[in-house]
Amino acid sequence: MPSFEYEALDIGGRARRGVVNADSARIARRELRRLQLTPVAISAPREKEEQGGRAAKPRVGAAELVNLTRQLAVLVGAGTPLEEALNAVALQTDKPGSRKRLLTVRERVLEGWRFADALAEDKKSFPDLYRAVVAAGEASGDLAGVLDRLATMLEKNRTMLNKALASLIYPAALAFVAGGVVTALMTQVVPKIVEQFETVNADLPFVTELVIGVSNFLGAFGHYLLIAILLAGVAFWRALNNPAFKLAFDRRVLNVPVIGKLLRGLDGARFARTLATLFAGGAPLLDSLKGAQRTLSNAHMRERLEGAINQVREGASLAGALKRANVLPPMMTHMVSAGERAGEVPMMLDKSAHQLEEEFDTASTIALRLLEPAIIIAMGGAVMIIVVAIMLPILRLNSLAAG
Repeated sequence: MPSFEYEALDIGGRARRGVVNADSARIARRELRRLQLTPVAISAPREKEEQGGRAAKPRVGAAELVNLTRQLAVLVGAGTPLEEALNAVALQTDKPGSRKRLLTVRERVLEGWRFADALAEDKKSFPDLYRAVVAAGEASGDLAGVLDRLATMLEKNRTMLNKALASLIYPAALAFVAGGVVTALMTQVVPKIVEQFETVNADLPFVTELVIGVSNFLGAFGHYLLIAILLAGVAFWRALNNPAFKLAFDRRVLNVPVIGKLLRGLDGARFARTLATLFAGGAPLLDSLKGAQRTLSNAHMRERLEGAINQVREGASLAGALKRANVLPPMMTHMVSAGERAGEVPMMLDKSAHQLEEEFDTASTIALRLLEPAIIIAMGGAVMIIVVAIMLPILRLNSLAAG
């Protein structure tokens, strides 16, 4: 059934905007009058943006979803009915696609749908985990509190991911520049200098012959080497789509010094915060564990925690099952155990997530500060070898000429 955006006045003379489903504009006006609204303007929603003719974004962005959730939590917590809160948040956003989605959800709520069910019509914008938390909040009667915790969880997870990516950007750029400089020296500078040595029938030092050999190889096969590296990267990326390969790779990467600990802490913090949000929102423990498990990016950790969920289903304690899984940081399992004894599992999970996030931030900062000088030293060493390889024959020829 088509949807129509409308502007109308209620019985108090206040302006209202929203979306109504109807087969035609005339039926839409009739529906508005039935709702005691006086139509002012009715139009079919635009499927494309006015500028550039591009299609509207397929889903609500991660940052925008955090803001929308936070605003809903504040309004609902202040006693605003859900449909009015959705309308207010929709009218405040400056993105037509997001406004349409929220107004459509509001229409479903007005028709009597549960909030989580209304969100399920747009699964790209509101993923399974998001809807599960909302459903838990509706069931517990504390929708405002759950929405606030949900916004905090989304914000923390996004911050952790951004920190992980930001930690890799500068070293990657530095390594790319260093590689480019060394490659340019080997393919452009060294060959021109070598031409001067070819006119002299003299034995060249080993380091010079080595640099010349590498230079000749890059000049003759450099483009093939680049293609091979790109093909290997594509093959590796596609192999990660194979569950067996990804499971084996993720298992091994957790054992890599420094990197494995960082990844374990990153996933552990995400798991703890999600589990705390779901469990505190009123979701059953098993459902909360399932939802938190889906947020893990490491396939090996997901597999091990599947076994832990089965143990909890059979009656094992949460802390004991997580400890036997042996993939989460030990500090987290200890805090969960303390939470079980005190009856404060969500609070202890939140604390462990906060501590793991701080540890990740500290460890990634230290690793970054060590990696940057390591790359600079490696580039300096490569340049030094090239300079020495060029200078040694020159000095030797000068000595022979002086003799």
